Amino acid sequence: MCPRPSRRLVFVAMLALSVLSWVGCNKTSTNSVSAASDGGKLPITTKSEEAKKEFLQGRDLSERLLAQDSLQHFDKALSLDPEFASAELARANNSPTAKEFFEHLRKAAGLVSKTSDGEKLLILANEAAANGVNEIQKNYLDQLVTTYPNDERAHLQVGNYYFGQQQYEQAITHYKQATHLAPSFSPAYNILGYAYRQQGNYGEAEQAFKKYVELIPNDPNPYDSYAELLLKMGRFDDSIAQYRKALSIDPHFVPSHFGISADLMYQGKPQEATAELQAMADQARNDGEMRTAHFGMAVVAADTGKFDNAVQHIEKEYAIAEKKNDVAAMAADLQAKGNILEAAGKYDAAAEQFERSLQLIEGSNLSQDIKDNAKRTHQFNLAALAIGKKDYSAAKSHTDEFRQSAETAKNSAQLKQAHELTGRLALAQKQYDTAISELEQSNQQDPRNLYRLGQAYQAKSNSAKAQEYFEKAAEFNSLPALNYAFIRQKAQKVAGGQKG
Repeated sequence: MCPRPSRRLVFVAMLALSVLSWVGCNKTSTNSVSAASDGGKLPITTKSEEAKKEFLQGRDLSERLLAQDSLQHFDKALSLDPEFASAELARANNSPTAKEFFEHLRKAAGLVSKTSDGEKLLILANEAAANGVNEIQKNYLDQLVTTYPNDERAHLQVGNYYFGQQQYEQAITHYKQATHLAPSFSPAYNILGYAYRQQGNYGEAEQAFKKYVELIPNDPNPYDSYAELLLKMGRFDDSIAQYRKALSIDPHFVPSHFGISADLMYQGKPQEATAELQAMADQARNDGEMRTAHFGMAVVAADTGKFDNAVQHIEKEYAIAEKKNDVAAMAADLQAKGNILEAAGKYDAAAEQFERSLQLIEGSNLSQDIKDNAKRTHQFNLAALAIGKKDYSAAKSHTDEFRQSAETAKNSAQLKQAHELTGRLALAQKQYDTAISELEQSNQQDPRNLYRLGQAYQAKSNSAKAQEYFEKAAEFNSLPALNYAFIRQKAQKVAGGQKG
């Protein structure tokens, strides 16, 4: 499992560039602590020695991707010191629901005046990430790593930022620096493996994951992470064996059920994949795990073209969030529902869900930055629907508005989406050179864009490049995700020589 908040935890536009936060070092103080006083490491500011001990126990579990187990320690730390800002931040980043995430992040941000300067930078960087203001996020992280160049967790933070930007070489540089500073710091090897995997450098990824296993052999996540690499490589049986090993260590390590479902789905066993997700739901310890299981079932249904069934599972997800008025999660569910309806060609029904999602966010107490992100995402959705309906004038208008807003916000993820929209519009209008130029600048970790590039090259009779992109799309082999489910089998047919 990659150390990041769930991609389904909150509305995609809000947390697209979010990073995990682990506060380092050993100094307990009621005041800001200088970096020099603690070997150049990030301080921990708390009034209570017992709160600090609980925090460190929680941090250790969290860094080993045992988020659920970490919660009791962070909660205990906060009961001992209600002004423990770093504990609030850690509690936020390990929360199983979007509602809890935002509640604890808000509390952490409200306590920055009581922290060290380093903790303040870390909290404000996380707040900026949650708000989708990645330029401000990077500014805080740059200050953090400049002030604490010898802190492995500071380098992990900056590496995670670059990972989110798909700038993997820069990410790897910081992850490797973290391992140099602390050779036994296991989280760095984990995410280093993922960075190499994203580059297609499977040999280096495997070495990083094997080192991760060596460091904490009695934990489930090293085997889960290695299993995900094997999943990506198409070694499905080997992947399942590693996931089962993780579960043999910790039967409650539900991410491994999620991974196994992907292996089974790609082996053409949708019923077995759904059964694995049902096992995950049956032992869910919180709403987040239950929602993720239903999301996985929705993906399996969408992958087999059963869009009505997929919508039903998203509705079950929504009902779980609605019971606690988890607005961000509810908005994300409506987005997912809209995406499924769009894939099914039900554009007007999709538009209704996108509008409901926007209204939920605008009527919430979430930040203005998040509301602005939601408005931009709505323009993206309207443009996509207009392309589907072949209303190219409306599509261009919405695309232009989306791009201008993304440029003003300097939101790099949304700028990639602007290239995607322009490419999709050009592809629909048979302007293939423009489509290729724009789609090459879109998010290459979205398999739909790889598939669209294949279509554009195919239309230009460049069969070699078309085959290259169709194969990349067909063999994307991610954990269960709707964007892959929508094109996987079509890409496989075309990559196999059949016309799509």
